[in-house]
Amino acid sequence: MSRPNILQDLNPEQLEAIKHMEGPVLVLAGAGSGKTKLVTHKYAYLLKKQKVSSDSVLAITFTNRDAGEMKKEIDTILGKEIRFPWLGPIQAQCSKILRKEIGKIGYSTDFSIYDEDDRCTLIRHILKEFKIYEALYKGVSSRINFLKTSLIGPEEFLSSGDGFGFDEKLAKVYVRYQDELKRCNSLDLNDLIMLTIKLFKENPSVLKKYQNSFSYVLVDEFQDLTFAQYQFVKMLSRKHKNICAVGDDDQSITKNRGADIQSIHNFEKDFPGASIVRLERNYRSTQNILNVSNAVISLNDNRKEKKLWTERKHGEKVHFCWLNNAEEEAKHIAKIIKELYLKGAYRYRDIGILYRVNLQSRAIEEALREAGIPYLISGGIGFYQRKEIRDIIAYVRLVLNHGDNVSLRRIINLPSRGIGTATLIKLENEAKKKSLSLLDTLKLMIRNNGIAASAREKLSNFVKMIEKLSAAKYKTADEIIKIVGEKTGYLASLDDDKIQNMLELSEAANGRDVREFIDGVSLMTHLDETSKGDHVSLMTFHNAKGLEFPVVFVTGLEEGALPYFKAIGNDDKIAEERKLFYVGMTRAKDVLLLSGARKRKLYAKIQEQEPSRFLQDMPRACCHWIEKVSFPKTGKGKEGKKKIDSKKVRSPFSTGCRVKHPMWGVGVVRDCYGEGDEQKVTVNFPDIGLKRLSLKLASLTKLSQ
Repeated sequence: MSRPNILQDLNPEQLEAIKHMEGPVLVLAGAGSGKTKLVTHKYAYLLKKQKVSSDSVLAITFTNRDAGEMKKEIDTILGKEIRFPWLGPIQAQCSKILRKEIGKIGYSTDFSIYDEDDRCTLIRHILKEFKIYEALYKGVSSRINFLKTSLIGPEEFLSSGDGFGFDEKLAKVYVRYQDELKRCNSLDLNDLIMLTIKLFKENPSVLKKYQNSFSYVLVDEFQDLTFAQYQFVKMLSRKHKNICAVGDDDQSITKNRGADIQSIHNFEKDFPGASIVRLERNYRSTQNILNVSNAVISLNDNRKEKKLWTERKHGEKVHFCWLNNAEEEAKHIAKIIKELYLKGAYRYRDIGILYRVNLQSRAIEEALREAGIPYLISGGIGFYQRKEIRDIIAYVRLVLNHGDNVSLRRIINLPSRGIGTATLIKLENEAKKKSLSLLDTLKLMIRNNGIAASAREKLSNFVKMIEKLSAAKYKTADEIIKIVGEKTGYLASLDDDKIQNMLELSEAANGRDVREFIDGVSLMTHLDETSKGDHVSLMTFHNAKGLEFPVVFVTGLEEGALPYFKAIGNDDKIAEERKLFYVGMTRAKDVLLLSGARKRKLYAKIQEQEPSRFLQDMPRACCHWIEKVSFPKTGKGKEGKKKIDSKKVRSPFSTGCRVKHPMWGVGVVRDCYGEGDEQKVTVNFPDIGLKRLSLKLASLTKLSQ
């Protein structure tokens, strides 16, 4: 079978970006426009046509999964397996640099990498130590994450005074957290980037070496770079300036993880003379789906203008259904899925159900279970988050890095060694007093008889075991996993299902370099997890990034759910919510079904919901609206349903107009919906709040703007 031509099946805009060899180029790539394909083919083009070495190309992807798919595709295009020393997420690239160079800034090259779970574990330990409410750990972790992605270390934060949202307790925890990381000879994911930039700034010769090395820099999902990541990219692109940045500001939905959309807006200023290429042809969705999506996102300000189009037909209209409550919404979704499946129109794996927050999945899960529909929740507990996997990885990390306190705390009593709390507290206090790692402190206390006789032998055996495992030479990652599992007795303590997971881990590690594999596990995110089998996928909008399905359900289209209640009243946050909705809709290839509920239980309270304001933005010609809210029939006690004629969903008032109420005064219309005598509006009165009013009963007067 002949291999595909590098420039085959590419449109003129993609070809323009691929053949652009000299100087910076920003590719504004709309949803489904083939941006990852562009980066993949450009990489192959550089190697095949321009004879560039893969050592000279720094290619940055959003996830490890993206990198893996890109590598396979490039191998297919070139017809052979090649080395990809610098293709992957930024954290992985920084890790490679630091493994070689970190000694220049006072760290040891055998450092451990802490993932998000490890970071939270350490923060909880520090909060407990400071007698600060432990349940705050997620908020503290998020704030520290924000500071690091903004390149604000503990010293800068302390000296900022009231800047950067300064908080004395947070500063205290941040300083202690960073000190503890250093003592553990460990870095968290943000340190990988922050310390690489520190390395470059303090060692110009090192920066120059890597600038000379990378003659081309390719960046996929450019809109999701954090401020720190963008500085890393800029520093390495400064000499050759051959950077190809591919992204879409309309799909920048990772602001909560530190993404800085200003990278796209500042690109032309930071790289003068940059060429701009727009990818507006969509290869994924029908024209009706694109028309609705374009109409919604076009209302956001400060965006790079794009208008997606497709050669596909208009396809089915976008459906919207308004139901009584979340349970009815879920049953409605399950019924449609069952019908699609039984008709043979789609498999379960072709269907995605999206929602704003995880708690919305409960009702949907129940309905799918009742209907016998298999499903999987994306972003749940992935393989590498399973307890037994994290336990054995913690053992291996401690064997490789004796300073890793988080790993030692995790496994010192796994399997049970009968080491009591009092002994562990004494160990922690001594380690803090002497500024040593827990393992070094443990050795010292054993030598000096500083531990009760009842625990001394157990702990002495534990230390000897770790030292013996550390002294051994391991050829591959699967070898160290197997030996550590057996020699520690941990493997023997597991049941059959967990042993099966350990065998799967060994298979994944088979033949891999030890350090490379362990680092890779720490750098893994839930977005890298892939699942097999025929099941419906459930996920939040954030977890849907980069995915596509023939059939997509976007649920919870209500004020307070989407847009989320915390965003209401804040224009910038509403714009972020609109992006989430846009990303959700553009995951659909053939069929897009929207739904909302009049009543929904949110945070232990049943709320009366209004339809989402975003529904007003959708062109009615592309939509089919159904209302299934119960109402009594005339002369009968039964309940019925009614259809909404989309052409009649009009109101004499428009969203944003000013109105006057005889009792509550002047307010602003937030939403309009319904038809005829059933028309209603939601009005925000400054002194009263939101009010839902029937136009038939309320005496509203429209005011001039």
